[in-house]
Amino acid sequence: MIPLPLAELVTVVRGEPHDIPQPPPRITGPVVIDSRQARPGALFAALPGERVDGHDYAAAAVAAGAVAVLAARPVGVPAVVVEDVTAALGALARHTVGLLKDTTVVGLTGSAGKTSTKDLIAQLLTRTAPTVFTPDSLNNEIGLPLTALRAEESTRYLVLEMGARGVGHIRYLTTLTPPRIGLVLNVGTAHIGEFGSREAIAAAKGELVEALPPADEGGVAVLNADDPLVRAMSARTRARTLLFGEAPDAAIRADAVRLTEDGHPAFRLHTPTGSAEATMRLYGEHHVPNALAAAAVAHEAGMAAAEIADGLASAGPLSKWRMEVTRRPDGVTIVNDAYNANPESMRAALRALAAMGGAAHGERPGRTWAVLGEMAELGDQARAEHDAIGRLAVRLNVSRLVSVGGQEAAWLDAGAKNEGSWGEESVHVSDASAAVTLLREELRPGDVVLVKASRAVGLEQVALQLAEHGADGAHGAAAGAHGVDGEVAAP
Repeated sequence: MIPLPLAELVTVVRGEPHDIPQPPPRITGPVVIDSRQARPGALFAALPGERVDGHDYAAAAVAAGAVAVLAARPVGVPAVVVEDVTAALGALARHTVGLLKDTTVVGLTGSAGKTSTKDLIAQLLTRTAPTVFTPDSLNNEIGLPLTALRAEESTRYLVLEMGARGVGHIRYLTTLTPPRIGLVLNVGTAHIGEFGSREAIAAAKGELVEALPPADEGGVAVLNADDPLVRAMSARTRARTLLFGEAPDAAIRADAVRLTEDGHPAFRLHTPTGSAEATMRLYGEHHVPNALAAAAVAHEAGMAAAEIADGLASAGPLSKWRMEVTRRPDGVTIVNDAYNANPESMRAALRALAAMGGAAHGERPGRTWAVLGEMAELGDQARAEHDAIGRLAVRLNVSRLVSVGGQEAAWLDAGAKNEGSWGEESVHVSDASAAVTLLREELRPGDVVLVKASRAVGLEQVALQLAEHGADGAHGAAAGAHGVDGEVAAP
């Protein structure tokens, strides 16, 4: 971060100093919410959580080198006390981003794929200049300021994923880190139970392009030409519009889209400055629009088509549990896509599974297994959406479906059986442990296993345990509480 005198922090966050030594020290970074990450020069933000309270770890953070604690009450060590620690983090981010003179802020949002796209953008831009980007999916009112506070004077690109749990959330995030480039990937049905309709989701996601500066000040809205609700956002912004997609009028366009025999997407990339062939390391055709979105941002950064294609070919997954592929020594392949799930991403993952296993073409003897759990926050559409996913598994010739959990998982199982008159091909189990037991008994060399569900289901444990099974020397680890309580991404 940009070094900041502690006295300046007090002014920025409108706080009250407590137990501050004289002369007041300087904060040189980082700003952390986990006491284990504190080091000399750090600022520790003491956030209350559902299970632990960061204030209880204030002394440990200072002992590790933090110069002060941002706190809601005195904690017996150097602290700046504020009314709301989260709001103070936001104010600090707003202040420090305002000090960055040569940094382009890129904001992106969407119903599905935004973390994978953010990772692609980061890997492309890093090839040209120092780039700071959102780690994993920390895209809310806590994660976004923490990311922004990692930027330094040398940072040329600050890439920020923005999530929303309701109308106004993205608008707030854009006040903390005003973007010059705003990217909207798609408007799907993820979390439609909270928003009520796709139109309401579009209203929330479109707050990003509304916040952009006008075209004559460099504002650029990067919009998905293939999604009508996103394309329509061009009317909501003063910025210049740059379309990406497979539509003929998209400036950043793909054609000849295909999957390799291993499930990697390949296509011909077209940009206003040239064209190039691109084959990605990632799995699944659903990464093509993500790649085009990243290519559009890279084009705005001055990268040529061939350089973009080369960058896409070398880019890998940076965030955990997103089509994370492990090939075991015994020939079983585990695909851990268990970080989150919605109807769009579930369909994309199943198609990727079919391609990876050769089920769509009958090319390989190995079986494909879909280990699926609940897609959360679908409201009145939950039953129909889960039923449809079960039916899709049958239509894609997935060999076996294992649905894990409660009522929603039972709807997956019922959909598959009603679509294909399946018997043992589909089974419903109560929990992750039962799924692991079943799979350990039945998997054989050549099988490909997809594990996917909404984050709250915790199916990543199925993938992790299966990946370790048959792998020599594999060990798992669990983190304890150290003043941070499971910061969750917004949709």
